[in-house]
Amino acid sequence: MKKLLTIALLATLLLTGCKDFLIEKPTLTQSNDMSLSDYNGLVAATAGAYGPLVSSTWYGANLVLESEIRAGNAMNPLSNDFQSGRMQVAQQMNYNESSTSGLWGYGYYVISAVNNVLEAIETNGAEFYTAGGACTEQDLKNIQAECYFLRALAHFDMVRLYAHSWAKGSDALGVPVILKTDKTAQEKPARNTVAEVYTQVVTDLTTAESLMDPAYTGAASAGASVKANVSLPAVQALLARVYLYKQDWANAAAYATKVIDNKAYSLWTADEYPTVWSNDAAPKGGEAIFEVYGRQSNDYDAYWEGPSHMTNPEGYADVAATWALVDLFEAGDVRGTTGVRTEDEGKAMFCTDSEEKSGGQFWTMKYQGKGLGDAKSTPDQSNTIVLRLSEMYLIRAEAAVNGATGNAVADLNAIRANRGASPLTAAGLEAVAKERRLELNFEGHLWFDLARTKGTVAYDSRETNRPVATIAADSHFWALPIPKRETDVNENLVQNSGY
Repeated sequence: MKKLLTIALLATLLLTGCKDFLIEKPTLTQSNDMSLSDYNGLVAATAGAYGPLVSSTWYGANLVLESEIRAGNAMNPLSNDFQSGRMQVAQQMNYNESSTSGLWGYGYYVISAVNNVLEAIETNGAEFYTAGGACTEQDLKNIQAECYFLRALAHFDMVRLYAHSWAKGSDALGVPVILKTDKTAQEKPARNTVAEVYTQVVTDLTTAESLMDPAYTGAASAGASVKANVSLPAVQALLARVYLYKQDWANAAAYATKVIDNKAYSLWTADEYPTVWSNDAAPKGGEAIFEVYGRQSNDYDAYWEGPSHMTNPEGYADVAATWALVDLFEAGDVRGTTGVRTEDEGKAMFCTDSEEKSGGQFWTMKYQGKGLGDAKSTPDQSNTIVLRLSEMYLIRAEAAVNGATGNAVADLNAIRANRGASPLTAAGLEAVAKERRLELNFEGHLWFDLARTKGTVAYDSRETNRPVATIAADSHFWALPIPKRETDVNENLVQNSGY
């Protein structure tokens, strides 16, 4: 695991020339001596803040894949020939303060980076668009909105991972809310409550919504895909998800509807569904709203430890699909189609290895790679879709079941009709939860869905390499431990119970 950094040290590194992994100069990241004194510097700094999203601890692999393993959608293969040992902590559930997620360091790096941009605009804003006409006032508002989104996403992902859910108790400890980078490197922030973190996330996102031009597609390209940049629909889609977690059903439904009604997006058809995951860049239209772009030239890219290689029997092959997941799909549902890898890529969603050496285990094809390299010798890159249209239908359906205005059956059937699944005649919480699992498997949702609904995990008895059979609703595992490095240097951080 890469070395974790405290918030204070992160702030220092943003201002110094120390040689560390955070100040490498990959294509999509900002060098620390990048000037924020002109508009071009702001653009570059904002584009640079996207870089860590693709790291192995975030959307580049672990936030998604470890969540799927803990929740029972994924597992370490039974054969030792098909795993490198990189995902065993999630499988064994032996998390501790010295063996936990490294998202903390990357999350606060992004927060520090965008805070610097926001502070520069707040301090010198008018000068940027009055001196030489390099930009307009709206240009600056767009950059601010982009930074508010990234700050909200980082805080939200960390509070989901390192704290218990809103449903369990919004007054419980969350993560520190950091709105200004401490340039003296002396700040030792305490943890805010879960409610305080959510309040700030909503504030940042609603502020971004009020600032952003609907036609805006990013200050600078974060990759070949325009959908790897923040847009107004991305802001609204993340708000829908945050309100869902917060159990604000009316707002969850309202924001999901804003995205559903946006004519720029449409549900993938059954024919399209198996083919979209290998796109180098999400095309216009379709479901993708916001994705993290995989690119080898980005020094943060997980590369060998990225999702394509980790779910490929020709790669590290640490993450296979569980039989329990594959068994859930009815005949004819394109989401559950099975085949043989190399023969059925782009046709099936779960494939066995081509030589069938893994004893009939299946591998997800949602990270089949973009065809940018020979996966047998070097890793292929995959994009990670963070927000997409189907989730908005699922959010609105769940909100409707919980009393918001809407028609849950119609929303679930809108998805199912485009997957080859039979229509539902009724829908309650159980039906919504199952549809979320069917549609969003291997996209990092199920663990957090179970946490926010106070659910439990019961692992399939066929997974003979699971030392833990169940995870109860009151288990301490629903909040992962804060890294020991952070608690060692910041006595104000209270560790989660159970670790």
